[in-house]
Amino acid sequence: MDLVCRDGETLAFVEVKTRSSDEFGRPADAVDGEKRELIARGARSWLRLLGGRDVVVRFDVVEVIAGRGAPEFTLQKAAFVPENTRV
Repeated sequence: MDLVCRDGETLAFVEVKTRSSDEFGRPADAVDGEKRELIARGARSWLRLLGGRDVVVRFDVVEVIAGRGAPEFTLQKAAFVPENTRV
């Protein structure tokens, strides 16, 4: 997990993936089940630091394609829900 952000009352855990092109797939394709579980585990640790308060959470992915021109950024809000929905 690269960023933890607030979006109103929602706490967003954000993974940023960068590639030089999308020739071999989108950057978000690298956020597979194993990576999602790792992010969810980090989110659970973060939430423990908040002392068990009820917090709305979301898992986002930011794709960055940094080719020869200006980089392209794509935000995928609620890109995934961890398999273990108990964050």
